[in-house]
Amino acid sequence: MMTIEDLKKAEKAEVSTYFNGTGFDRWNRIYSDSKDVNNVQKNIRLGHQKTVDDVLDWIKESGKINQLSFCDAGCGVGSLAIPLALLGANSLTVSDISKAMVDETRRRAKLSGLNHSKINFLTSDLENLTGTFHTVICLDVFIHYPQNAAEDMVRHLCSLSQERLIVSFAPYTPLLALLKKIGQLFPGPSKTTRAYTLREQGIIDAAKSSGFSVVRRKFNQAPFYYSQLIEFVKS
Repeated sequence: MMTIEDLKKAEKAEVSTYFNGTGFDRWNRIYSDSKDVNNVQKNIRLGHQKTVDDVLDWIKESGKINQLSFCDAGCGVGSLAIPLALLGANSLTVSDISKAMVDETRRRAKLSGLNHSKINFLTSDLENLTGTFHTVICLDVFIHYPQNAAEDMVRHLCSLSQERLIVSFAPYTPLLALLKKIGQLFPGPSKTTRAYTLREQGIIDAAKSSGFSVVRRKFNQAPFYYSQLIEFVKS
């Protein structure tokens, strides 16, 4: 009989395999200018870009970007990391469970003319991510974690952050509960990973238990994309 830890390892392996193969091909197209996307994928692209743009606006408002260190945990193909680096982040660590995603971020960064000496590229899951950063950001990654595990990850990411944590996740709502054959939040019938909606109060309480409080939040929505964005700062 499989233990909870065995189930966690199996699910993590499933996510890693997916995002190094079929998932990489699909999401690399979505988070690009490719026209080889359907309407659902196009709307997910628009919704995710809203979330990225909001985070960049919040960071620009805070100022002193060239004096701060950042970690983009679950960087995907660099949708946030690359514009953040172009804004002049003093140091930037980008990580993802998928080596294919990290390699694509590196490729796109090079195409953007970025100095790689200021970017640290890591292939790592959230659990094994280490370091100390002024700001830790984790966008649309918790959809792969059930509630308790996501709350654990919030506490872990808080432990890496000196001042600020920014996260986004698919929030639990009655509507999304009805859609909970939740492959509907993802494009294409061949999606193989599970996806989870999360109760916002649990995420907030996890950050609070680590000494962080909510500064602001924003809900972004597009057809087939639902994301609650929250900025926490150390109390």
